[in-house]
Amino acid sequence: MKLNPYLNFDGTCEEAFNFYKKVFQTEFNPFGIMRFGDVPASEEMPPIPEEYRNRIMHVGINLGDQTLMGSDIMPGFGNRPFQIGDNNYVSIHPDSREEADRLFKELSAGGEIEMPMQDQFWGDYFGSFRDQFGTSWMINYNANA
Repeated sequence: MKLNPYLNFDGTCEEAFNFYKKVFQTEFNPFGIMRFGDVPASEEMPPIPEEYRNRIMHVGINLGDQTLMGSDIMPGFGNRPFQIGDNNYVSIHPDSREEADRLFKELSAGGEIEMPMQDQFWGDYFGSFRDQFGTSWMINYNANA
């Protein structure tokens, strides 16, 4: 199982990660930068307002054998209003779909679910929530990882 920090921004994710990339002398992960405007239309995803289409949906940089990940928040996607100091997640990458479900169920008990565990358009099984203690978590299982 891997644990990775996941940082959220209010429209400055690309600027921040270009800065981190320079400081840590690294590059973006092979998948590059995913923008909200790249999200395929579906019943589960609300329409993306034009002013948010260029915001970052997901980006990552490698720091040794660890990954620092991030995104901009998107109004209407279950996010709380952006607040500095309250804008990070712990991203868990379990070794099985069953372990992903167990961790999600147990960690989210008494908390607030943002996105239930479900298959996502990018190919992973993913869910997010804030636990009963106020810690934000992402569970992300990829069968091919």
